[in-house]
Amino acid sequence: MSATGSSNTVRRRSRSGLAVLFGALVPLLATLLLGAPGASARAEPTTSGAAARTAAPAAAPTVAPAAALTEVTGFGTNPSNLQMYLYVPDSVTANPAVVVAVHYCTGSGPAMYSGTEYASLADRYGFIVVYPSVTRASKCFDVSSPQALRRGGGSDPVGIKSMVDWVTRTYSADTSRIFATGISSGAMMTNVLLGDYPDVFAAGAAFSGVPFGCFATTDGSEWNSACSGGTVIHAPQEWGNLVRTAYPGYTGPRPRMQVWHGTEDDVLRYPNFGEEIKQWTNVLGVSQTPAATDSPQSGWTRTRYGSTGDRAPVEAISLQGVGHNLYAYGMAARVLTFFGLDSSGPGPQPQPGACKVTVTTNAWSTGLTGSVTITNTGTARIEGWKLAFTLPSGQTITNGWGATYAPASGAVTATNATYNGTIAPNASVGIGYQANHGGNSGPPTAFTLNGTACAVS
Repeated sequence: MSATGSSNTVRRRSRSGLAVLFGALVPLLATLLLGAPGASARAEPTTSGAAARTAAPAAAPTVAPAAALTEVTGFGTNPSNLQMYLYVPDSVTANPAVVVAVHYCTGSGPAMYSGTEYASLADRYGFIVVYPSVTRASKCFDVSSPQALRRGGGSDPVGIKSMVDWVTRTYSADTSRIFATGISSGAMMTNVLLGDYPDVFAAGAAFSGVPFGCFATTDGSEWNSACSGGTVIHAPQEWGNLVRTAYPGYTGPRPRMQVWHGTEDDVLRYPNFGEEIKQWTNVLGVSQTPAATDSPQSGWTRTRYGSTGDRAPVEAISLQGVGHNLYAYGMAARVLTFFGLDSSGPGPQPQPGACKVTVTTNAWSTGLTGSVTITNTGTARIEGWKLAFTLPSGQTITNGWGATYAPASGAVTATNATYNGTIAPNASVGIGYQANHGGNSGPPTAFTLNGTACAVS
């Protein structure tokens, strides 16, 4: 079924067996990039009953069936005809977090669903999982074309961003808790997503990947032998510049990154691990000297950069003597700890009822300015914030101050500037925007700060 139809259709699908992960490896490129999970995390009973189908207009997306892998079509702009699979647990929370789980070459969204623990962990913690699925012959994600390596340039990243937007609209997802993780080709796409859309993703976890831009080609090829062989070496600033060039002019917060790699990887060679560390420490502005080093499991070396805790800006895990197919049971739980989505991780700030927003508009014939004051009414300091609101129909932001605003209309997220990301208890931050309007010059009526609804005055 096409993923670009005019209506939003959801198709219920039973959880497939692990045999999906180990099918015949026909394309040579796909053979090189297998990267399949080593073991299933959870045996799931087959869903019985006929396939359920519902349809709704594009402006009012249909909620997917709970606790079943569901294909969603008509989710938005999708230049490379990706498929979107979705898992929503019965226990989904209000304003849930979203994890985008990206498959390896020869894989699929359903195979990633069956072969990793993210669905079972979603049952436990209440987040939503999106499983993008490639339809091109190689079943590899595009991480090499010029289109893929710039924000809004086209190809797979645009389609995945549309999936995230669909989930955000449909489930009122917390835009400050959108995450990406992937294996092999999916790990490379995780690097690309964080580079292209730093305002969308809060963090990523890449298993057996390469740095953003390392696989770049200009001849249409999906394969870059120099990068896969670990011979593409750059200075940290050069790697960082590749990421910054993907979204020119962006000055907002950058997503944290967790990278995993086996020392005996013979598909995407081990030097790529060090180059990823160089890239993301530079992007996040932290030292390449580890702030902490430990061994959480025999044969593992974990280094943390920028801080020592579970949510360090960069975390890197090296697995001694392990090859390309390093993903194994238990690793997804460590990813969630890094993301802050498990029970041991700190909760989102502020806590419920801990914010107030005052908003006014000053309008003229076709334009207006909006003034917004955010007050932390809680007892904990807010470190980094995203304010989400919906502009009235017909309004489009043309300029803003005190925050970065995206998109320009509809459901907008304002992300703190570098100088005002901290809001102490009982303190306030003022931001504003200029917008065009088509007759309705009123202010937004509801706001959420880091996913928590604020009082409005």
